[in-house]
Amino acid sequence: MAFKVQVGPAQIAIHQGQTVFVTAPDGQVNSPSNHGMYFRDTRVISAWAIYANGEPWDLLNGGAVSSHAAHIVLTNHAFVSEDGPIPARTLGLKIGRHVEGGMHEDIDITNNGLRPVRFNLEIAIRSDFADIFEVKGEEIVRRGHITTSWTPKRQVLRIAYRNKDFCRELIVRAGRGNNTPATNANGRLSFDIALTAGESWHGCLTYELIDGNSHIRAPGPCADASEMTSHAKKMNDWQRAVLKITTSNEEFYRCYNQGVIDMAALRLPLKGTDRMVFVPAAGLPWFVALFGRDTLIGSLQTLIVYPEFAAGALEVLGQYQATERDDYRDAEPGKILHELRYGELAHFKLIPHTPYYGTADATPLYLVALHATWRATGNRELIERQLPNVEACLSWIDKYGDRDGDGFQEYQTRSKAGYENMGWKDSGDAVMYPDGTLVAGPKALCELQGYVYDAWLRTAEIYDELGNKRRANALRKKATELYDKFNDAFWDESAGLYAYALDGAKKKVMTVASNIGQCLWSGIVAPERAEAVVKRLMRKDMWSGWGIRTLSADHISFNPYDYQTGAVWPHDNSLIALGMRRYGFAAEAAMVARDISGAASHFLLNRLPELYAGLQRDGTSFPVQYLGANVPQAWAAGTPFMLLQAMLGLQQDAPRGKLYVDPALPDWLPDVTLTDLRLGRSRFDIRFWREGKETSFEVLKGKRSAVERMSIEMSGSVAGERCGQA
Repeated sequence: MAFKVQVGPAQIAIHQGQTVFVTAPDGQVNSPSNHGMYFRDTRVISAWAIYANGEPWDLLNGGAVSSHAAHIVLTNHAFVSEDGPIPARTLGLKIGRHVEGGMHEDIDITNNGLRPVRFNLEIAIRSDFADIFEVKGEEIVRRGHITTSWTPKRQVLRIAYRNKDFCRELIVRAGRGNNTPATNANGRLSFDIALTAGESWHGCLTYELIDGNSHIRAPGPCADASEMTSHAKKMNDWQRAVLKITTSNEEFYRCYNQGVIDMAALRLPLKGTDRMVFVPAAGLPWFVALFGRDTLIGSLQTLIVYPEFAAGALEVLGQYQATERDDYRDAEPGKILHELRYGELAHFKLIPHTPYYGTADATPLYLVALHATWRATGNRELIERQLPNVEACLSWIDKYGDRDGDGFQEYQTRSKAGYENMGWKDSGDAVMYPDGTLVAGPKALCELQGYVYDAWLRTAEIYDELGNKRRANALRKKATELYDKFNDAFWDESAGLYAYALDGAKKKVMTVASNIGQCLWSGIVAPERAEAVVKRLMRKDMWSGWGIRTLSADHISFNPYDYQTGAVWPHDNSLIALGMRRYGFAAEAAMVARDISGAASHFLLNRLPELYAGLQRDGTSFPVQYLGANVPQAWAAGTPFMLLQAMLGLQQDAPRGKLYVDPALPDWLPDVTLTDLRLGRSRFDIRFWREGKETSFEVLKGKRSAVERMSIEMSGSVAGERCGQA
């Protein structure tokens, strides 16, 4: 086997709920850096270091042993104590951490020498209580005041921040389980350690968090076998609930399985209408929050694996649907939010994320996700309950999404703090002309037209189900008109390709970018032009060998290391692959799937990051990380699920009790067995295998008559219409 270069950020990240702790590989938080403990968008630990008589320790190994726990092993420098010199590597230091609300930290020291040792163990903890936006932007402003108090009798260190009515507090308890009391001096907790030869010392700290009146406790027990057993039980419960696969391709299996693990770790508990529901947090460390677009796309990817995510996302996002116009937050009646934050900047409305509605695509994607969730679950009550939200979304698309009444969706911020770009490529430099100059708005992105086209057709089927044929037919008529207008206005005959966007003057922006691939996913591409789109995406300037780039390598603005001007985004590729498959390009979809699966094998734990560099693949290359990418990240974790869906042609139709398949396994993935594939309340086990150039399947468990082979690009009323059959 060829040597494989492992790629990934040099850090340890553990998390649970809205608590995230990111450190260097040695478990420490160096300052300045963007590492630290974050809680509800505030950094409550900005520096953490451990010393022996003022000397740092040497890292041996460290890493996350699960999403919520880490182990780090260190040893000592040579240093001189009051009782004499202590040679290097005499002491072994183990740090164990696990997060569950707050954090429990175990510290174990062993004297591996032949003589007794005595020294001072010091732990330095600092808190800047910086807002996560300012940490990421590397421009931190202190607005309030920090106070620190130490209670020797109770062994409690309290670090509090207050700015008017905004407050956060970190409570560090040193008394639990320690056989040596701590002192606090010079900004450090200190323990007097005296060990005979072969003796060990154990101590632990707990970190509690306070957000106003909410007190988040730390786990009490040390991270022993019982705690890990409890976590393992939770993971086993999750594994039993989700779709599982087996395959002879170990690479794809590991990528898929890591996606399942990451989605479990990213479960964010939020208040629903009458209970707590789980939605996928967008990503670690910057996006442990409720998002619109990210949450909805992650939910769509995960429908074949765990449909409860989508149901929870629809419920929570529906609660925050805008009801009035607020230009500072880019809110308009019926619009689905972009991002909700809880930090100091949001609290004082210094940023519009309370929530912020600066997204043009979350609203139609809400309708797409609602329909897909209903098809996966068969839950008629779901669509009945969400009908007011549906009507509000449809009204927003007509009144505000189409800003000038020309039939296309455009966006442009009205906020002094708003985003320049409101599609999924939301960086300020993401939409440019072929000469590199930035496009002036309002901008009508190609994929936005596809999202709305798809949303109208899907919503029409919902109204069919509810018996409102008049409303359904009206939506189909609008979808047909948009399909025709799009294929007339966006297609450029001389280029043989669709435009990236229409600018504010309604002129075509002919930059070659990945966005048009998502138009395959939505089905707005005319069937006779699909081959041209697929071939263009698979040319070398777009297809890197590690996936399809966001921007052509021939473009003047191309930068393989930049966010959305040349990097590869796994989720983008999963949508493109599913779009290719829906137009009959199974081989190309499988090529994209293999690219992403191969890239994942180079990343630590086979975990796909948010994005990676768009460098060209060759016989000796490996994917290169993007600095600052979120890892794990929800729609990256969901990517293998959608790639699997594309290769197997899976379509759920629970209202009719049907599961459609159209398998086309490539030679690199000759077999896949699905276990616990859900359709409504039913579960299926299905084996797929390649025979020559064809793929066969066998239903191992479940009602055999419910599973039918049907061409993915022509099956079902919605799928048929999405391929231009409207």
